[in-house]
Amino acid sequence: MPAPRTRTTPLPGIGVQYDLTTRERRHLSVIAHRDGSRTVNLYRADDPDACAQSLHLTGAEAASLIDALMPAHHSPNLLHTTDLGLVAERIELSAYSYWNGRVLGETRMRTETGVSVVAVLRRAEAHPSPAPDFRLAGGDTLIVIGTREGVDAAAAILGRE
Repeated sequence: MPAPRTRTTPLPGIGVQYDLTTRERRHLSVIAHRDGSRTVNLYRADDPDACAQSLHLTGAEAASLIDALMPAHHSPNLLHTTDLGLVAERIELSAYSYWNGRVLGETRMRTETGVSVVAVLRRAEAHPSPAPDFRLAGGDTLIVIGTREGVDAAAAILGRE
């Protein structure tokens, strides 16, 4: 079976388009928008230049689709698992989150879940070891470490809207 053919095309001001031709000679593309959203396009079998279906996904929906396509142990959000039962994971803070504009200490993350927030990623900046007075913002990605149960509880707390 031949390897799938892929092509990457920069789209200035928009993002990057990834085109894939499958072994069945079907053409699909994914446009990775600069805002984190994705557009998935499936082209007609009889005319690979004619789009038959287009689906726009938010960043969170795209992450869920990635998790569905790759088993959880390959999740892009999962950074590392050790033999000690600890997990490091990325958790994105929604723009509509209850915590948007509040300080990290108000989440009571360590007290409630046992999870440590080891860094906050904001745009192109990393804020390692954020203090309790670190002000959260929608779109932040928190890097957390704890047990699987603790990380899941942390995700539920941070998902509050």
